[in-house]
Amino acid sequence: MKRKVLLLGLLSLTVSLPALAGPDAVALTSCLSDNTSGKDRKDLAKWVFAAMSTHPEIREFAQVSDKVREQTSNTTGVLVTRLMSESCAKQANAAIRNEGQVAMQAAFRALGGLAMQELMSNPDVTVAFSAFEKYMDRRKIEAAFPAK
Repeated sequence: MKRKVLLLGLLSLTVSLPALAGPDAVALTSCLSDNTSGKDRKDLAKWVFAAMSTHPEIREFAQVSDKVREQTSNTTGVLVTRLMSESCAKQANAAIRNEGQVAMQAAFRALGGLAMQELMSNPDVTVAFSAFEKYMDRRKIEAAFPAK
């Protein structure tokens, strides 16, 4: 049961699921945040990227070797083991016991958000993310939101 809840929590890094975070989820989120470094978060983002690169519609954009994918899985496994069995064991147990998989999903989604912030703070990434703006039809968008 706990393995399934943990896996669902990790998978929530890649999807947006509605969840109301209770006090135990908040405590677990804080613990995960406090016990991961910038490097840990970048490693987590690499794992998400490597996993997403296996999707048929994404595969052509990212050539991630099986070796790299295995390395990122290993690094993430070691990180999650440390967080769940040492650093945040008390908070994880309380969250699972009192709030179930929703708490785990909320906590790991928040950690995934921190991982994305680590990447987004790079100026090159910021430029790449804003590149779509030159293709937007601003008049159409403004027309969709008339002033009161």
